[in-house]
Amino acid sequence: MERVQKATLGGGCFWCLEAVFQKLQGIVSVVSGYMGDTLAQPTYEQVCSGKTGHAEVVQLTFDPAEISFSEILEVFFAIHDPTTLNRQGEDVGTQYRSVIFWENEEQRATAEAMVSELEKEGAFPDPIVTEIVKASEFWPAEDYHQNYLNNHPAQPYCAFVVAPKVAKFRKRFAARLRES
Repeated sequence: MERVQKATLGGGCFWCLEAVFQKLQGIVSVVSGYMGDTLAQPTYEQVCSGKTGHAEVVQLTFDPAEISFSEILEVFFAIHDPTTLNRQGEDVGTQYRSVIFWENEEQRATAEAMVSELEKEGAFPDPIVTEIVKASEFWPAEDYHQNYLNNHPAQPYCAFVVAPKVAKFRKRFAARLRES
């Protein structure tokens, strides 16, 4: 088995996902970026226009000996609303859609099985609209988007949206937090 694997997820603003996954044990790196369209090297402004078809995503490099793709998806579904189409809170547009970009058939099958199980359990009051799509070209976001919460903790969006999401994660997944 490969020493590390990649997973690419979109669930609203990438700053929120990045801040949570950086704290998760078994995650080697988190890079904010864009995926889901053919436009090469999209900029934040282009993606935010909603005209490119890209989603704001995080690309995770993870150690499957420490955390499984299924465990990553468990956190993913806990930290965003997978039932709102093209929206997370006040962030609206296709770039904020809930999406799992699978890297291999095993990830595809795992994602489909998890969505099916969550639906069967009635985990959410509304149907899950998360897209499960083959990964395409990943484009890292501009440098100022990387490690955003740590670099800008007083920024209003971080203080009122990102930090509370991280706090919720810490409480629910305390046993899976990275030691540091």
